[in-house]
Amino acid sequence: MSAFLVTLLVILLVIAIMAIGVMFGRRPIAGSCGGLAQLGLECECDNPCPRKLARMRAQAEAERAGEQDNSRSAGE
Repeated sequence: MSAFLVTLLVILLVIAIMAIGVMFGRRPIAGSCGGLAQLGLECECDNPCPRKLARMRAQAEAERAGEQDNSRSAGE
């Protein structure tokens, strides 16, 4: 029983320290920058999030613009 109480006390202490850090203006805990993209992995999900859809659209438009520029320069 004493091990449980010590563990509970430690967990509560850590939570209190994190809360104090947030109250004093430190940024809250956040995920890493880049996530899977930093590892060179790309998600291949069936239903991508809106940010990924926007990124995919922008990439497709950039590729189309690049192809148009290449065809113009080849025609000259």
